[in-house]
Amino acid sequence: MLIDETNLNSQDYLAKVDQSAMLECVASSGAQVRQALDLINRDALAQISQDGKPRGLLVAGMGGSGVSGDVLSAVAGEGTPVPILIERTHDLPGWVSPIDLVIAVSCSGTTEETLSVAQQASRRGARLVTIGANNSPLAAISEQTAGAVHIGIDAQGRMPRASLWTIATPLLLVANALELTNISEDEFNRAADLMDALSVSCGPQVEVFENPAKLLGVALAESLPMVWGTGAIGRSAAGRFMAQLAENAKLPAAYGALPEVGHNQIVTFDGALAGQASLADIFTDPHIDGSPRNLHLVLLRDSTEHEAIARRIDLVTEITAKRSIPITEIVAQGEHRLSRIASLILPTDWASVYAAIAMGIDPSPIEPINELKAGLQ
Repeated sequence: MLIDETNLNSQDYLAKVDQSAMLECVASSGAQVRQALDLINRDALAQISQDGKPRGLLVAGMGGSGVSGDVLSAVAGEGTPVPILIERTHDLPGWVSPIDLVIAVSCSGTTEETLSVAQQASRRGARLVTIGANNSPLAAISEQTAGAVHIGIDAQGRMPRASLWTIATPLLLVANALELTNISEDEFNRAADLMDALSVSCGPQVEVFENPAKLLGVALAESLPMVWGTGAIGRSAAGRFMAQLAENAKLPAAYGALPEVGHNQIVTFDGALAGQASLADIFTDPHIDGSPRNLHLVLLRDSTEHEAIARRIDLVTEITAKRSIPITEIVAQGEHRLSRIASLILPTDWASVYAAIAMGIDPSPIEPINELKAGLQ
């Protein structure tokens, strides 16, 4: 696909394609953190903390809401005193008991799978916290469950994937209350400030060749993205980017984390999709038929990754260079784990929207998801 990257310099073009203002939603990320801090129910947090640390913590959530669980797991890190697991099915795992905590997260409060897990947790007597819209079916489960706590959120009309920090901030505050994370309000505000700074450098007013998110969006609009992360923070950010490329740009992407991808996905560098074997008809004219899509590797690196991972990155860079596979590297910024994951998510959120717009695709519609949901009713 031949892309005219100069379209992304036109504010009229951006507004014409981005009809539901997804760019504005991404720009609100820092504000979402601050608003969530202001609106959080402190009494609810105190109630949650009364029973102390659970044996295990299960976050149940789907799609954009479920990503908040990945953020929590990455921010808590390897030093968390209890295991944190993410559930993305209808079923509550058999190990969950009354000494465990289930946090059911749904932006709308109506997600079928999340409601199912919350109901099972209620019946089994597990500790239960729900995070989602007030006056929703999810809130009702909390109201009907002894000892359960509901934390209401307001996405202000944004889709779940555009409301990550509205959802993740209360979840992180719950973890703080349980002493599973240690994030001061200053740290939340520093992360929000970093998000704002990244949104300025990646924003619509910055022209393509000075805008790293626009450059990446254009490159991936013409490619087959492969996204690799390092450490828990890079891995979670890579999963988020894959999902954002799918929903915003309608573009499939493979993702994974080092070192595991060095045992499997790396072999695709010698495949047809990396340009190492030709699938094209000899009569193909790239000016008429468009250029073939080949791999583009994106590395999302935590700034404190293991030294063994850094060595692998050096070798991966050599391997891709030999095969002329383009590679884009983004390194986390900030000291705290919250800032570091935010600094990987923000530029790639922007890039996923720019990739859509570069292809003339409105990022917001999710018609296949709506068709699937309609068929299930």
